[in-house]
Amino acid sequence: MDGQTADRKQTGQSMEIMGVKPENKAEEGVQELEVSSPEPEPEPAPAAPGAQPGLQQLPEGGFGWLVVLAATWCNGSIFGIQNSFGILYVMLLKESEGRNDPSIQFKAAWVGAVSMGMIFFCSPVVSIFTDWFGCRKTAMGGAALAFLGLLSSSFTKSLELRYFTYGIGFGCGSSFAFQPSLVILGHYFRRRLGLANGVMTAGSSVFSITMPFCLKKMGDTLGLAHTLRILSVFMFIQILLSLTYKPLLPLSSAEERGTHDTTENPNCLHQCRRYLNLRVFRKVTYRVWAFGIATAVLGYFVPYVHLMNHVKKEFKETEKDWILLVCIGASSAVGRLAFGKIGDCIPGPKKIYLQVASFWVLGLMSITIPLCSVFEGVIVVCLFLGLCDGCFITIMAPIAFELVGPLEASQAIGFLLGLMAIPMTAGPPIAGILFDCLGNYRMAFYLAGIPPIIGGSVLFFVPLIHNRIRQRQEKEEPGTDRMLLAAEGVLNGEMLPGNSNTEVPT
Repeated sequence: MDGQTADRKQTGQSMEIMGVKPENKAEEGVQELEVSSPEPEPEPAPAAPGAQPGLQQLPEGGFGWLVVLAATWCNGSIFGIQNSFGILYVMLLKESEGRNDPSIQFKAAWVGAVSMGMIFFCSPVVSIFTDWFGCRKTAMGGAALAFLGLLSSSFTKSLELRYFTYGIGFGCGSSFAFQPSLVILGHYFRRRLGLANGVMTAGSSVFSITMPFCLKKMGDTLGLAHTLRILSVFMFIQILLSLTYKPLLPLSSAEERGTHDTTENPNCLHQCRRYLNLRVFRKVTYRVWAFGIATAVLGYFVPYVHLMNHVKKEFKETEKDWILLVCIGASSAVGRLAFGKIGDCIPGPKKIYLQVASFWVLGLMSITIPLCSVFEGVIVVCLFLGLCDGCFITIMAPIAFELVGPLEASQAIGFLLGLMAIPMTAGPPIAGILFDCLGNYRMAFYLAGIPPIIGGSVLFFVPLIHNRIRQRQEKEEPGTDRMLLAAEGVLNGEMLPGNSNTEVPT
């Protein structure tokens, strides 16, 4: 009896140390029987801080390559259509020739601008939906909405209706389909995630290279309506491919993340704050970086929309104008692969200097477009535009990781894309207004090159601010760098939204 009593006391003390306080002796006895009983299989112990749950279960290939194929189709079809809007824009203008509207350039540009802007504007909301419902349901719903948006756009000739069908419908659907395709790769790859992203990036670039040629042929042969119906098939296929997004890592859903807080504080606002992590804006470096990016993208999308029409007006070139978008897509693919590797060799926030250089060059190339006197000169400019695009896109996520750490990188990327929405949407319509007033795109391209140069200049100071803050922290706590400490021991891909491994080694 004395031995049993001692064992019970020892069990109760152990439970108190673990944070579990038995209410009475009977409950202690039940706990003792449950622990000592050999019949039920023991539950897996919770992961300790710094542990990486599910690391050994990740296939690192196999079925994961089918998921990569689905993600490649998603990224390629969405941005292949978006980046080729310049061809659809010419079709819209041709279809609206009989309207005699002096502001038709401005109104038609809004169709593509709203669509591209919605992809970024919805990003913070998509991250919440991905956490709540999972990658598969979110991606399928987004692809279905994009399919309906493109299909319904083919049955109307009204620009106003296409603001909602193509702009909002296809744009929002693209956003909800695109972001889960990035998240799901982290469920199947960890050590080979860089290779998986490289395959997806290179594969999706094939769409950007071939889509302008295909759209040009379809538009000349079938017209805008049938072209949009064919493009909607791409989104219908994406609905089926989204079925492959089977999550392998536990979802950080509302039930899992809010179980403890629901019992203590059932306030709905408190639960919402768990999804909207505004703490990233407390970091000075992130605020400056986000402001610089948002400023730079004001002129970013202008060439994609108006370059085709500019070439048609200046060079009377209508047969080979699609080559320009092909050059942008091909050089962007090369830039993503090359600068991704280069970025891995640059330590810390100094990666931002790559973005600084890309924005400066992008601004100068935009200013150079009206100065080109031959069509071949515009091709050279497009090659540089593609390289800058690839650099900017590839380095974005690693920079967010360096500035805010792995715990807050997903929300930081989501908020950044949301901030990019308004200036990126406003750029093409402003260029359309300038064309309606001046009769050419010269001033539009001149002005479109100024925001990237200003934004790149702002980004130049981010590493300097980061170093000053780090030096001040080291003076206060010698030998400690919190940001670098958070980055140690974190494998590639753990910054992706939807990843349940949010513990930092201590």
